[in-house]
Amino acid sequence: MSKATNSLFTHLACVECGEQHDRHQVQYVCKNESCKAILSAQYDFASNTLTKEELKNRPASLWRYKEFLPVVDEKNIVSLGEGFTPVLPLLNLEKYTEGKQVLLKDESNNPTGSFKARGLSLAVSKAKELGVKEFVIPTAGNAGGALAAYAARGGLKAHVFMPKLTPAAFKFEARLFGADVTEVDGNISDCGKLANAQAAENGWFDVSTLKEPYRLEGKKTMGYEIAEQLNWTVPDVILYPTGGGTGIVGIWKAFNELEQLGWIGSKRPRMVAVQSDSCNGIYTAFHQKEERSTYKDNGFTVANGLRVPKPYADKVILQVLRDSNGNSVSVNDADILSALRELGAHEGLFVAPEGAALWHAYKVLNQEGWIKAGETVLLLNTGSGYKYLENII
Repeated sequence: MSKATNSLFTHLACVECGEQHDRHQVQYVCKNESCKAILSAQYDFASNTLTKEELKNRPASLWRYKEFLPVVDEKNIVSLGEGFTPVLPLLNLEKYTEGKQVLLKDESNNPTGSFKARGLSLAVSKAKELGVKEFVIPTAGNAGGALAAYAARGGLKAHVFMPKLTPAAFKFEARLFGADVTEVDGNISDCGKLANAQAAENGWFDVSTLKEPYRLEGKKTMGYEIAEQLNWTVPDVILYPTGGGTGIVGIWKAFNELEQLGWIGSKRPRMVAVQSDSCNGIYTAFHQKEERSTYKDNGFTVANGLRVPKPYADKVILQVLRDSNGNSVSVNDADILSALRELGAHEGLFVAPEGAALWHAYKVLNQEGWIKAGETVLLLNTGSGYKYLENII
């Protein structure tokens, strides 16, 4: 028997022009031709009756926050146990952390080994609720495997477009889960063009980053968890590896929603977008005080997930950085690999190269004095290093 989730989801709204979109129909971006910005799920928080204390009795997954997620009927939830990943203090790198509390939220504990499980669980679940049967995605690696896994779990079909330079483990993973995988001689933007064309031709649902509204809802649960795991406080600083940027946008959305619920106050962390020198358009735009980034791709980086030449939501990402009095750091591959080995040797953590970039960025900001004594800093490691062995060894 079907059971309601008691979701407070009311509608979708464009983040720029505010135009409302029907939650009962498949949606992508704003239909206003002069806008075409991302859509954001809206909720009736005033009607909420759930208390923070009640969460303690709920399963340790992102679906513990089901009232604030868009799936209406529990029969449509496609889950592999994603979410509620640990927050670990860094213990043995006092040379760099002395006087601060430095934490790492480890998303490698998710199904398929990365934070992409969150967004794809939500996107597949909601699309299934809306009658979608077949999906397509351009990916730098982890998102393709996650879509393939959740499509398999939901009895649905996935098509994955992935750069040829992606490590073999990602390709094998997506194929293992039954997806059709197309390798593209180019970057994720090239994959996106092909995926979009195939979606239009075949009627597939395109779950490209922030070109549909529900992956964002999965990613925002990182923000809910951070607040809950820190006893309903927020860190002073959050460092986030920024390719498509869904996580930065989602975490910021989560904190705003939690304040509406009365579960946290008005304090916000300073958000830091960390990029690879290979694709650092957000970094450049932030420091040059531009409203949008420009396309930038200097080729391969060991942090495949950071090779996103121009994020679709660049304007929103930059706005979050400025609203939070945040920052942006760009890191080269040599420093990423050095940081990866340092975290492994001293903390027993085999983080993804994208996560390792955060540790180097932290050291840069700490050395510059941008991070202050007594502050709590959270690094959001987005995945496991094991899939990247051919990039690392």
